[in-house]
Amino acid sequence: MSQIQNNIWAAPQLSMRWWPVFLRNWLVWKKLAIPSLVGNIAEPLMWLVAFGYGLGSLVGQIELGGEKVPYILYLASGSICMSAMNAATFEALYSAFSRMHVQKTWDGIMNAPVRLDDVVLAEMLWAAFKALFTVTAILGVMLALGISHSWKLLVAWPVLLGVGITFSCMALIFNALAKGYDFFTYYFTLFLTPMMFLSGIFFPREQLPGFVRVIADWLPLSVAVDLVRPLFMDHWPDQPLRHVLVLAGFAVVSFWVALALTRKRFRS
Repeated sequence: MSQIQNNIWAAPQLSMRWWPVFLRNWLVWKKLAIPSLVGNIAEPLMWLVAFGYGLGSLVGQIELGGEKVPYILYLASGSICMSAMNAATFEALYSAFSRMHVQKTWDGIMNAPVRLDDVVLAEMLWAAFKALFTVTAILGVMLALGISHSWKLLVAWPVLLGVGITFSCMALIFNALAKGYDFFTYYFTLFLTPMMFLSGIFFPREQLPGFVRVIADWLPLSVAVDLVRPLFMDHWPDQPLRHVLVLAGFAVVSFWVALALTRKRFRS
């Protein structure tokens, strides 16, 4: 435990020692890659089929930016961001908590010359990788269904990696605070679920009341949708620098808070 910072808010001390931790997670997960992939993509695809084709047949098209957009395309471009959020969140909460608290894997790792800072960084990057892996599979299904054929979806790939990084950082805050798995219910119920409905995934945010719209526009999931949805429509997003900076800001601040709280937890 001598490797843990005395000042929990000190700047992160990071090195390439995060890589063996990341590789360890990869080697363990590789044995269950197929069941994990099926589990991660089944739910978002059910959302897409049920709402995109079912509700979409009733809604028809949505007016967006002065043009009519099929509802299935509107939903797909938002749900892919939600999938990145959920995949990163589940990994950074349930799986990371198991390794940290239940299995005591982190304690074993820190018996080697690896700092807690590097372990937290590895967990964040691993959760982001899992999110990218999941959305890549979902994007493949969407392309096979002919929902979008825009070459600009290549740009959506690194954007979705950034979404995974942002939400994994945020989830690690609650991972550091949790005493048990039940604690995560508060995060999903009070934060992720409301954000999912306020971020323009299922309907335009213009339908929201004015003061709610102002808040919703700055939510990280809203910013992600504003970056990705135009790419599905073969357009470039408006104000991309602003959106990227907002996502980066959420990621940096959340990682620092998560690291500080994790240091505090391991000191106690």
